[in-house]
Amino acid sequence: MTSVTQSEQARSRTTPSPSAANYPGLDEWRQRTIGQHPQWSEHPDFASAIEELNTVPPLVFAGEVDLLRERLASVAAGEAFFLQGGDCAETFGGATADKISGRVQTLLQMAVVLTYGASLPVVKMGRMAGQFSKPRSSNLETRGDQTLPSFRGEMVNGFDFNESSRVHDPNRMLRGYHTSASTLNLIRAFTTGGFADLRRVHAWNMGFAANPAYARYESMAREIDHAVKFMAACGADFDALKTTEFFAGHEALLLDYERALTRIDSRTHLPYGTSGHFLWIGERTRELDGAHVDLLSRLRNPIGVKLGPSTTGEDALRLIDALDPKREPGRLTFIIRMGAKNIREKLPAIIQAVEGSGAKPVWVTDPMHGNTVSLPSGYKTRNFDDVVDEVRGFFEVHQSLGTFPGGIHVEMTGDDVAECLGGSDPVNESSFAERYETLCDPRLNHMQSLEIAFLVAEYLSAQR
Repeated sequence: MTSVTQSEQARSRTTPSPSAANYPGLDEWRQRTIGQHPQWSEHPDFASAIEELNTVPPLVFAGEVDLLRERLASVAAGEAFFLQGGDCAETFGGATADKISGRVQTLLQMAVVLTYGASLPVVKMGRMAGQFSKPRSSNLETRGDQTLPSFRGEMVNGFDFNESSRVHDPNRMLRGYHTSASTLNLIRAFTTGGFADLRRVHAWNMGFAANPAYARYESMAREIDHAVKFMAACGADFDALKTTEFFAGHEALLLDYERALTRIDSRTHLPYGTSGHFLWIGERTRELDGAHVDLLSRLRNPIGVKLGPSTTGEDALRLIDALDPKREPGRLTFIIRMGAKNIREKLPAIIQAVEGSGAKPVWVTDPMHGNTVSLPSGYKTRNFDDVVDEVRGFFEVHQSLGTFPGGIHVEMTGDDVAECLGGSDPVNESSFAERYETLCDPRLNHMQSLEIAFLVAEYLSAQR
């Protein structure tokens, strides 16, 4: 954990958002321990960067946030499923039309598999348009005889291992904002301009015709195509098939950024985080008396919290009291990241404690973060079999308790990368040299993502 000094806290207090400057409590977080906080408050451009962020237009709108909360309430009630996926850490250079469309296409394909296979509506969310920062286990990184600040995502510093690159630069928040804006603009165009039309299910394929997951998808697409043609012959209205809802979320790690983009809604006169529809708190920053829990507790956004294997039922109940004291449906999501070895042992007690209290959060599995391993070659990876096993364990626990497994949260890409080992078209370590592209954590590629979607669809269908 990184804590700020008193002088840094004082510097952060100087530039509250004009639209929220007088709202009670929104700056209380500055008096608390701030985990994973960049050391940039003494940077000469800090005040001007925050001032600009205070006045830029919101990236998302309060009405969209309210709609997502309604959709997640349906998930909590067992009437829909929540799918979230995207890069472990977005990059500014990766915000191209091709790469964004690839991620959106893959998520749309996964959603079709889930909807068709499990007969459930799917709430779709990209881990996109804001996932530019990452928590780190160490503040410093040493290579040879040189020690520099760790890479914390491109909204904080650069990946290149040199002194100028690794400076914590607040100007990067401005570039993160503008990159997020262009990403959201393109996503909205894709999902409302015909790209997401369900009659294009064949056009979403990525061309990996030899892969078993692709073949299963093509078979399903043909069935959907036949059903649509039958409905057309019967005179059905296809307006509902032409567009889709698509939300964006990220870890609210950089509180200077999140606070600067907090706005007071003119309808409700309540504060909303306008950097994304859905904001989550990580395993490393979920301290009850910490700054992240305090600030997000005051926003109207749906909030997620990552829960690792050290979490107890009492921890979960205290987080509910802090973040969802009114027990509002759709307000709180618990994202479980236990690891395949722990999920069946650790999760039941947490669910029992929460459900016994009458609270109804959305339960989501993150089968990625608890299964990361480092190879002798230096690569970080995940074994696809471990990812699958954690998903399976998550569903087994919920089935045994009679509760609803509400969603899945994965780090994935629409590209043909080689970062996670295994799958039906196996990725081997020998492929890493040419196709390992992530700057942080390993991601599922397009084919592996589809495989996971088919697996989850089967589990959901069996439990309904």
